[in-house]
Amino acid sequence: MSDLLRNLKSYRVIAMAVLLTAGTLVGADATEPDGKPAPMALTGIMQDLSTDMQGVTDAIAREDWPAVAKLAARIADHPQPPLAEKLRILAFAGKDASRFRSYDQQAHQAARWLAQAAQQRDGTAAIAAFAKVQGACMACHQNFRQRFQQHFHGQP
Repeated sequence: MSDLLRNLKSYRVIAMAVLLTAGTLVGADATEPDGKPAPMALTGIMQDLSTDMQGVTDAIAREDWPAVAKLAARIADHPQPPLAEKLRILAFAGKDASRFRSYDQQAHQAARWLAQAAQQRDGTAAIAAFAKVQGACMACHQNFRQRFQQHFHGQP
């Protein structure tokens, strides 16, 4: 049985290496006509999330629970980057990829709680859930944003 497990682990490692290599090659050199690197889908996703987070803050302040629920659902179900880009990101994250994914999952779950609290018109629970969303986002940004910007955008 242990040989079977070792073989399965070996196949998974090989499959991941193939996927990472393919993901690195596909779209890795995407450029605009002026020669600048093409913007990453993740950048647009983060900008949309920022807009939605600001909208939640405003909607909570106005106690507009339908708007909070709608925005929270958008945050919880935000788009993912294309597979090739996601693989490039995870390859760059390396040993920290599971932590990167964990922050994303924490934000998704907290946003779901936020949507539920808003549907129940429970302001206290909504604020607590929103704080958890913000906490997951902040932890991810503090751990990854600067390195990602330097690596993928050449920004300090």
